[in-house]
Formats: sequence, structure tokens, C-alpha cells
Amino acid sequence: MMSVTTVFAAARSRAHGPTAALWHAVEVHRPAAEVDGACELTVCGTLARVSPGEQWPVRATDVCPACVSLAR
Repeated sequence: MMSVTTVFAAARSRAHGPTAALWHAVEVHRPAAEVDGACELTVCGTLARVSPGEQWPVRATDVCPACVSLAR
């Protein structure tokens, strides 16, 4: 039996109009060095820049509620 572990990285979106920048989760299928600072599609469907210095889940108040729900 094979055990699969899903790894998530933290990513920060950009503020867009009246929408604030939020922290999102990105499902990672590559080594962390390959996604360092790259824009990736988040689990909720937003494009956000991966922040290699942050771990998911981030300890912040400005976190995407959809990513929190989907990245469990």
C-alpha cells in the first residue's frame, strides 16, 4: 500500500482593487527550490507568489478561507 502525503506551500496574492492581499495554499509537486518566488495556481484557483520563508498554514489573520477549507 502506498501512502501519499500532500504538501502545501504558502503564497501571497496581490491586492486587487478593494480586495486585500491574502495568504493562500499551493499544492506542491516539485522541490521547494523550483517554486521559490514563482506565481502558482492556489488550491482556491487564485494566482499567488509562493513565499519560501513561510509554511502553510500561516499564522496570520489575512488567510483565504477557501484555501483553509480545501487544504486540510
